[in-house]
Amino acid sequence: MKIVCQNCGVEVIVRGLGRPNLNLDGIKVLASLRANGSVTATAKEYAVSRGSIRNAMKAIGLKTKDIIKK
Repeated sequence: MKIVCQNCGVEVIVRGLGRPNLNLDGIKVLASLRANGSVTATAKEYAVSRGSIRNAMKAIGLKTKDIIKK
């Protein structure tokens, strides 16, 4: 992506904008959910948000409430 520098007005090529891809493995997340018993504990283990855990489960076609039995 090319942007214009606000200070000098020169076009600069910038790469790597935005968040990096997490690439969470659904099977590992599934095993961690079963072991930990909560989305919050699993999110802390992987250092991601709870939404990222839910999205990883959604990608493999499962819901977290189906995995965690209370």
